[in-house]
Amino acid sequence: MSDWKIRRSAAIKTEITVPGDKSISHRAVMLAAMSNGTCVIRGFLPSEDCMCSVGAMRALGVEIENPEPTTLIVHGKRGQFEAPTADIDCGNSGTTMRLVAGILAGQPFRSRLVGDASLSKRPMRRIVEPLTQMGAKLTTEGGDGRPPLLIEGGNLRPLQYVSPVASAQVKSAVLLAGMFASGKTSVAEPTQSRDHTERMLEYFLVRPQIQDRTVSIYGGQIPESQDFMVPGDISSAAFWLVAAAAHPNAHLLIKNVGLNETRTGVLGVLVRMGAHVREVVEVDQAEPLGSIEITGARLKATRIAGKEIPNVIDELPILAVAAALAQGTTVIADAKELRVKETDRIAAIATNLRAMGVQVVETEDGMEITGGSPLHGAHLESFGDHRIAMAFAIAGLFAEGETVISNTECVATSYPGFDRQLELVMKDHRPSQTPVISHVPH
Repeated sequence: MSDWKIRRSAAIKTEITVPGDKSISHRAVMLAAMSNGTCVIRGFLPSEDCMCSVGAMRALGVEIENPEPTTLIVHGKRGQFEAPTADIDCGNSGTTMRLVAGILAGQPFRSRLVGDASLSKRPMRRIVEPLTQMGAKLTTEGGDGRPPLLIEGGNLRPLQYVSPVASAQVKSAVLLAGMFASGKTSVAEPTQSRDHTERMLEYFLVRPQIQDRTVSIYGGQIPESQDFMVPGDISSAAFWLVAAAAHPNAHLLIKNVGLNETRTGVLGVLVRMGAHVREVVEVDQAEPLGSIEITGARLKATRIAGKEIPNVIDELPILAVAAALAQGTTVIADAKELRVKETDRIAAIATNLRAMGVQVVETEDGMEITGGSPLHGAHLESFGDHRIAMAFAIAGLFAEGETVISNTECVATSYPGFDRQLELVMKDHRPSQTPVISHVPH
């Protein structure tokens, strides 16, 4: 294990790209595995989480070549998979477990999905209930709806499901299962969640029907093999966006990043806070792709709540850091989902911000953050959560003194090489030749 030691830095003035989109990488390898031929996926994110999805597909008999770190050649199985010979290890990836469960619900064999200690605490009842209604048998062995997840799949019946939560993972699990059902399966959500699955189904020539917040699909369709390019991940870009937005002298250009409107809520929040943001869509195929230009400013507080939350759920840790750097009190509400992520992110954010001298009031479904006071360096815990570790690495760039973040290995689940990119981004903007980030082995 190693810690990061972060030092204060001057404003960012550069252009960058970010790794491939995590959510899209998961879905690309699964739909390619279900297709009727060979698919080449470029820009794939080779993070630990996404490689768990690759491992799951290989465990089901799919041949996947990996000639380069970000390129996969997937030989589709037409939706007819082989029974795994051992447990399928989902690691830390809730996306892998929930989406693969949807696929396995329609397979005529028994399988078992397991995960690490963190994933084994995350709720699976939200997918167990609809998949069970479709005719699969799912058993959560961890108690209180937690993994491991035992699945006995088979002939599925269609379902018209009204989801109590806006969750792209729940929606995707049901739609993937619906591809093996006889008839029309629908998922309705209370508010719009990210729509990558619908877009990619259409790209692979499986035609979903979309009306308002309801997505429907007819079973028996086989995805048509297609090559696919994964855009840069806007959730990864968000760390750099906040680093630039919060410094009045900063200017940042991020190229080749995904601009799906169900994912760009972070830009709207930063604009409300006073940052100057310009986005340009340059390619719009399965997913819109383009550039984001951001100029920093003195940020002001805002409110993040309601239907905006599903669009920014992964960005809330770094937006909380932006709130700490803004004038006034920012309110984050309706975000109880943060309690059941890789860690309790509400508690983790509040703990670390307080350690840096920020006034935080924690609520059941969010927090109130009073910003504008100087941050001071502190010894912080990642809590085994990649987004907490990266968010507070950015906070450390604005703090007096040194900030130490413990147990940063978790960052490899979504953004391998984040620490190297941080040093490269800041190398021309540090006040001395001292590295902005260094590693402190345990």
